Amino acid sequence: MSQVFRHPEILEIARRDGKVTVEGLAEHFGVTLQTIRRDLTDLADSGRLERVHGGAVLPSGTINIGYEERRSLHQQAKLRIAKACAAEIPEDASLFLNIGTTTEAVAHELLAHRNLMVVTNNMNVANILVVNRDCDIIVSGGTLRRSDGGLVGNLTVETINRFKFDLAVIGCSALDLDGDLLDFDIQEVGVSQTIIRQSRQTFLVADHSKFSRSAPARIASLADLDAIFTDRPLPGDLAERCREWGVAVRVVSE
Repeated sequence: MSQVFRHPEILEIARRDGKVTVEGLAEHFGVTLQTIRRDLTDLADSGRLERVHGGAVLPSGTINIGYEERRSLHQQAKLRIAKACAAEIPEDASLFLNIGTTTEAVAHELLAHRNLMVVTNNMNVANILVVNRDCDIIVSGGTLRRSDGGLVGNLTVETINRFKFDLAVIGCSALDLDGDLLDFDIQEVGVSQTIIRQSRQTFLVADHSKFSRSAPARIASLADLDAIFTDRPLPGDLAERCREWGVAVRVVSE
């Protein structure tokens, strides 16, 4: 069977099961693993699937994909972004890290930083940083979101309002051509807005996949932030608008 016939069926399986695996598709079609990898790469390049470890998932649009799947997406890009972001975080600082797989990557890059106070609503970030004895960790409290270890709700907002951070590092689910940061969970949006308000500086960490996604709830504009760290040039005229807004753009290519 040629790829012309495999591709529609691969997409149908992805819509039915939520994801596809290289091994499962190879067995299904009776072709080699290499052939399926090429098929998935072609479908990802055309925007119809997103590659994850061992397979692919449907691209996120109006619903978010699972947290474990997001962890496996664009891992090398997230690592480069995290390294660049952590390099601009000073020691002896108060810091907020919010929910997200890229903010978790930033936490890993802060393990050698000294004299940090980190407040977080991300249980995963707290667990990562616990091995850094020069880092005081405060968990915000709130309603636990079991799917990703995030804490959200009024208690989270109340806790954040007690602080004034030197710096916040946040993520988002999508970034549109207007420069608006978007998310799926309205409770998480309220938390992110409070983080921005209570921070002297705010950095956004977002890989290029966020440029092609959509989400229904608006967090803020890039104009409200101080810097964005990403792995590809911003789409449209966003780079020029960031210059007008005074927002630093750090593109960390391969």
